[in-house]
Amino acid sequence: MQLATISPAKIYKLPPLILHPFSDAAGPNKLVESSRASMMIQGLLPNSEFSADQLDRKLLDGRFCEIRMLYYVGKDLLRWIDQCMDVVERDEALINAGVKAQSFAAYLIEDPPDAVREKLKKWGVADYKAIFTRAVGLNSVFAEAPTRDQLSDEFIRNYYRFADHMFACRQMLHAFSEIRAVNFTFDLYASGEYSRMLEREWEDQMGGE
Repeated sequence: MQLATISPAKIYKLPPLILHPFSDAAGPNKLVESSRASMMIQGLLPNSEFSADQLDRKLLDGRFCEIRMLYYVGKDLLRWIDQCMDVVERDEALINAGVKAQSFAAYLIEDPPDAVREKLKKWGVADYKAIFTRAVGLNSVFAEAPTRDQLSDEFIRNYYRFADHMFACRQMLHAFSEIRAVNFTFDLYASGEYSRMLEREWEDQMGGE
């Protein structure tokens, strides 16, 4: 892996990254119960009402919910990476510099624009690196969001370790050049926010005719 040779004066405007929210009605409660169960299992919270099996079930239910949520985040990330590769395929300099899909995955996780970092922080997404890494990792294996009976308890209990390694394996599939925010920029939107922006632009265009 090497740094792509691109003139510092050249800045590429990439497609916007649009993230769609995903959560079923019971999702937030399951995540809270899973977190509490994990702390009880570790002895960090007192427990006088649940058996060991009940705590383990709560833990697994919450982590399965996390897997589903991360899977859908990963679909958005890989869609964005594919759109970025469309930019590469139309630019001979980027092709010759060795910019690949893995370049954009590493860029998104390790060196996104400051405005994107700040927006994620504003949304309360503190550990976006872990979230994006695992989201891409899970999408490297699953073509569709997995159902509960398709996954073993061991995988669900330790999915984050598996997902981290899945991402690492995906990054090592092809040699690629690293890219930096000095040459690439993009905007981040929630899906609803992006839709409202497009509606305003359309209304402005219609009003000007």
